[in-house]
Amino acid sequence: MFNYFFQKNKRLLRSINFKDVFNKPSHKQNTLEASILGRFNTLGYPRLGLSIPRKNIKYAHTRNSIKRLIRETFRLLQHQLLSMDFVVIAKKNIIYLNNKCIIDMLNNLWSHYYN
Repeated sequence: MFNYFFQKNKRLLRSINFKDVFNKPSHKQNTLEASILGRFNTLGYPRLGLSIPRKNIKYAHTRNSIKRLIRETFRLLQHQLLSMDFVVIAKKNIIYLNNKCIIDMLNNLWSHYYN
């Protein structure tokens, strides 16, 4: 039985971890609405970091709902993903999608990183 919690050890918390992924990503997946940067880690499990710029998405409630959707898709797929550090970057066009479309787009992006 898998543990589907989004625990603290599955998050990128320190800026040095974000810098490592931004400076030397080994994998990139892009759409008009979001990008996923990935870099292999030696931990044996994937970790997630979020970059939702205020410049692109003006209202906090919109940013927070997008973060929730990204975390939820990661949480459900974490046991199928490669052991990488991921940073998801939301772009301006993501605000024009409804929740179902955002989830489908994210699942499509995550599918490139399955074991």
